[in-house]
Amino acid sequence: MITTKEIQERVDTYIGQFKEGYFSPLALMARLTEEVGELAREVNHYHGEKPKKATEKENTIEDELGDILFVIACMANSLNIDLSESFNRSMNKFETRDKDRWTRKEAVEEE
Repeated sequence: MITTKEIQERVDTYIGQFKEGYFSPLALMARLTEEVGELAREVNHYHGEKPKKATEKENTIEDELGDILFVIACMANSLNIDLSESFNRSMNKFETRDKDRWTRKEAVEEE
């Protein structure tokens, strides 16, 4: 397993080899929007009503999620945000604010 810290470090090592460095936050947001659109297209092809044309290249939902993760890591790195801390704050919010929002599964009793 790879941690978010390792993801951010690997992305930083990759980007660090280029003079241009990270794109601006606005450009990264545009890139993220592009990638989310590509994910939506793939989901629609596999789980929606719009099958792929024979001429369209094979992409996968998994590939598109990886692209999104890369762009998110770029944005976090460029803004000096630790994704682990960001994720933990979000989960804390969901686990407290939304703890009673959904119907919980009943615990399976041991025999």
